[in-house]
Amino acid sequence: MNKEKYHIEFVMGNASQNSLWRMISQVGGLSEWFADDVVFNESENTYTFTWGKTDSQAKVQNLKPLSAIRFRWLDEDDEDAYFEFALHKLDLSGEMALEITDFAEPGEKSDSSSLWEQQVGEMKRKLGV
Repeated sequence: MNKEKYHIEFVMGNASQNSLWRMISQVGGLSEWFADDVVFNESENTYTFTWGKTDSQAKVQNLKPLSAIRFRWLDEDDEDAYFEFALHKLDLSGEMALEITDFAEPGEKSDSSSLWEQQVGEMKRKLGV
């Protein structure tokens, strides 16, 4: 069964676009909130994310500097699935927002969203938001 795409948006308060970009696109930033350890292989344009003793590799599919980065897990069977971090400024408040696009099995969207909420909560804590 194909996974279903979903979006989740987080208001990031007074965090700057540059600091958010660092957190979603650079090894040092990603290792502060997304994974225990992150290694970038420049020649293959792949990131290796480590959680405990588990490693997963992702390749950057699309990059818009200071705006969006899309990753695709190398071991993902669903060819349409990816996860993406996108930044934009909210019109009314002027605050930055982080939109995450991800894919999940139909019955697992709630669990997946909860995991993102936990992880972004950690990012906010690191940024002092």
